[in-house]
Formats: sequence, structure tokens, C-alpha cells
Amino acid sequence: MLVWTDIAQGDADYCAVLVAFNSVLQIVLYAPFGILYVNEIAPHHGGAGAFKVSYATVARSVAAFLGIPLALALATRAAFLLCRAQTFYQTKFLPAIAPLSLIALLFTTILIFAAQGRHVVTSITSVLRVVAPLVVYFVLMFFSVLLLCKRFGVAYGKTVSQAFTGASNNFELAIAVVVAAYGAESEQALAATVGPLVEVPVLLGLAYLLVWYRRRVGWDLDVDEEKEKELRGEGEAPVATAAGEVSGRESTDEAKKSIA
Repeated sequence: MLVWTDIAQGDADYCAVLVAFNSVLQIVLYAPFGILYVNEIAPHHGGAGAFKVSYATVARSVAAFLGIPLALALATRAAFLLCRAQTFYQTKFLPAIAPLSLIALLFTTILIFAAQGRHVVTSITSVLRVVAPLVVYFVLMFFSVLLLCKRFGVAYGKTVSQAFTGASNNFELAIAVVVAAYGAESEQALAATVGPLVEVPVLLGLAYLLVWYRRRVGWDLDVDEEKEKELRGEGEAPVATAAGEVSGRESTDEAKKSIA
């Protein structure tokens, strides 16, 4: 979500809040929902049958994939705060590690395909059955959230973050869970593996499409220009200076009159 939002020139700070909030929700709710779908719903709809997954298996996968990174992030931020190095954290540390998010995304995608590549190629029919509904899901969710936010006048930056939040899925976590529960060669693992291979190109294309559409219709471009002027110290400052010059001239004229 952070990568897509950055490409589409969305609100990165707002997106970071959404990512953190979603991570906490997934840590708390992913295991209960996994047990509900796998153990209760799937057997009644031709799913896993008598297969039962334990709560501990799902919870351990979620804790390892989300809990550890989140805890390390909180610990890192707390350490900089305790050392009173907030300026260094904002201006040096964060820009230095920012490219790692895109590198990690590409590395994860390559690693997933390398681990499941043979399974994907040998089961191409099953792959195509998964690809079609995923593409429909990504496009439908993205434009539904986008149009809803635009209808209610939400700013472009926050609309972008919300749209990608609605369309994105944590397939990497799903892969970790299904591999632990069903095994690496299972059909469930294949379906979860196809997810990010579809998600990355589709959402990347939607990000560039959104940038093109924004430039074409001028969606909030004037707002961004005003923000840039404020950051450069422009905007109202010249007006204040001009007013100061006028008042200065008036005071000088009055002084001359009084002397006369």
C-alpha cells in the first residue's frame, strides 16, 4: 500500500496510519477468521472437508509475519525518541531505509514465484481460474472506494490511500498461513501464490492510470501547488511584504506632512 500510494502521489502519512491500523487488526482478527472459514465454513461448501487447522498454527504464522516487524518498528522509533534523536530519525534514518520497501516488495514477489514456480506452470488451468476473479476484485474494489471518496469530496491524497487500502490484500501473510496449515504443494498454497503475482501488476497499472487521470482533470493539483509554495516560504509572504511597504510609504508621507 505504501508503494502504490507513493507512486500515485497520495498521502503517505495517512497511508502509514492505515497500514499500522490494518496490521494491528490482522494480528488480532486473522487467526479467529481463519479458523472460522477453514474449520466451519469451508467443509459445508466443498472445501477442506475433514481437515482442521489449529488456532496456534495460524496465530504463530501471523505473529511471525506481522508481529515481529511491527514490534521492531515500534522499538526502533522508541529508541530514537529516548535518545532525543527525532530530527536524525526524520531527516536521515527514514530517507535511508525508504527504498527498502520497494526492494523488499520485489524480492518477496520473486521469492514467492521461485518457490512456487513449478507448481504454477504445471497447474496453469487452476492458475487461470484464480486470476480472473482476482482481477475483477482488484478493479472493482479500487474504483468503488475511489468513486465513493470522490463523491464525498475527500482530498486526492487520502482518496488514493483509501482506494489502495480497499484493493490491496496481504497475500504474503496468506501464503505463510496456508503453507503452515496445508503444505507448500497444496492447491491452497497455489491460489495464495497467484495472488501477489496478479496484485502487483494490476495495482501498479492502476497507480499510473490514477496519476494520468489526475493530471488530465486537474484533481487537487492547485492544492499541492499551494502546499509547495508554503514549504518554500511563498504564498502569503509576498502579500504581507507588499502591505508592509505600502504602510511604510503612508507613514513616511504623514511624517512629511506633519513636518511641513
